Amino acid sequence: MESLTPTTNRITVVDALRGFALVSIMLLHNIERFEVSGLQIALPAWMVSLDSILWDSFFFVFGGKSYAIFALLFGLTFFIQSHNQQKQGKEFRGRFIWRLILLLVFGFINTLFYQGEILVLYALVGLVLVPFAKLSNKTIFIAAIFFLLQPLIWIEVLMAVNNPTPGPDTPFYMEFYPKVGSFLRGDSMVELMKSNITNGRIASLLWYWENGRVDQTIGLFLLGFLSGRKAIFLNTPKNKSFWKKTLICAALVFYPLLYLKSNSALFSEWGNVNQAIGTLFNLWSNLALMLVLVAGFVLLFYTTTFQPSLNKLSPIGKMSLSNYILQSIVGATLYYGFGLGLYRYVGPTYSLCIGIVLAIGMGIFSNYWMNTHRRGPLEGLWHKLTWLGARN
Repeated sequence: MESLTPTTNRITVVDALRGFALVSIMLLHNIERFEVSGLQIALPAWMVSLDSILWDSFFFVFGGKSYAIFALLFGLTFFIQSHNQQKQGKEFRGRFIWRLILLLVFGFINTLFYQGEILVLYALVGLVLVPFAKLSNKTIFIAAIFFLLQPLIWIEVLMAVNNPTPGPDTPFYMEFYPKVGSFLRGDSMVELMKSNITNGRIASLLWYWENGRVDQTIGLFLLGFLSGRKAIFLNTPKNKSFWKKTLICAALVFYPLLYLKSNSALFSEWGNVNQAIGTLFNLWSNLALMLVLVAGFVLLFYTTTFQPSLNKLSPIGKMSLSNYILQSIVGATLYYGFGLGLYRYVGPTYSLCIGIVLAIGMGIFSNYWMNTHRRGPLEGLWHKLTWLGARN
């Protein structure tokens, strides 16, 4: 999650975009109370209505999109780091594998507090980047499109067509998620951590697999790597034109994809077939809106009017690993049973307010830290361990 540019300066828009993604992820996590469910809270009718509106709105805009921005920038970071080493005549791929192993450790630590985290997925899927590092732009682009077209979900569609059922199939991850809920609401942190690292971790990885996140993450990693080669985040007239075209094209295809997602029954009368087809269009519509968000953010950032405000997100983005794990620890302490147990008292509206306060606190802390340090706390540790034993 830490990034350097091919030159001695950072590409500030990338830091700000990463900060934007992290803040939106944290707000979503707060709205869903870090996945605590199963308890009805006595709230007035107007609050219940507002909760529903906020939930639908935030998940419509950011659900499945913010993590995708992270994935895109993860691939970009791999390019930047490998390119910097290549300029010095050094090979980075072996060091990158070691870096992914370290990320896997960070991910398992994060899992202790929040089983829905994404670092473990990134560490495992990131290995796919290694063999692509020396391939041509054309090959990488074709591979990215292949994975974004969701070959695994297409296999699921074909299997459903050959074995149609009236209702949707029960996902495999549903065997594990119910085993997690009682520990989230329980008062033992140790038992929660045991649950998160076993049933919770399995449930999350199966959810990623069955909902197309694995293929999509690989595709976005490759697109991010290619974006680094093409230097499309630099502020140039050519790149501005590229982002304008991306914004328009992605916006034009988003609503048709969203319509087909919501009306998958048009394709079949069978429930499991509709379920698989709906998953496909959901992934593609999320991808389209993610591109709208990225293109819009980049274009706004490179305007004099909005850049100062958006640049306030840069310190958060520079410390994305530290902030991501910190928000899991804070969120678990606030909402889960072993901590303050706020899941008993707050719905999406109140928890969104909590998330906004936490985001402001994250910004203050990140700005303070980056004024006196080159890297965030965990970023610094990750960097030192990455280059352990390396010779200058």
